[in-house]
Amino acid sequence: MTVSNRVPRTPATQRHDEGMATRRGVLGNDHVDRAEKNKTIFDAPFQDMIVDAAWSRVWSSDAITRRERSMLTLSLLAAGGHWDEFTMHLRATAQTGAEPEDVREVLLHVAIYAGVPAANHGFKLAKDYYRSIGVDLGELESV
Repeated sequence: MTVSNRVPRTPATQRHDEGMATRRGVLGNDHVDRAEKNKTIFDAPFQDMIVDAAWSRVWSSDAITRRERSMLTLSLLAAGGHWDEFTMHLRATAQTGAEPEDVREVLLHVAIYAGVPAANHGFKLAKDYYRSIGVDLGELESV
């Protein structure tokens, strides 16, 4: 008799699978594949916690749309000054449906409730990103 090395599908495993699917749907396969490739024994428990808490329990919820969740996430990351994560989630707007106009509104909100310097830096990063992918942000006419 041979004992199978197959992992049984427990609720925790199913939750992890759901979280990974959501993570891929928001951040894209390339990002997730790179993150998985760079995972070590040292940070694996942290990565698993993120998949379980953020991607399975929060991002997989249908209580609000991915677009709305994306906008909330961008505002919180900007308010906290978490610029690497902000940029990552800015790129994810291509999958979540948040448009440049949405991001502008998020950053205006950040300016009022979290401070002008945070919003100013968020605008800089957003403009750099949008220009890098060819989004026409429009030019103001000289008066």
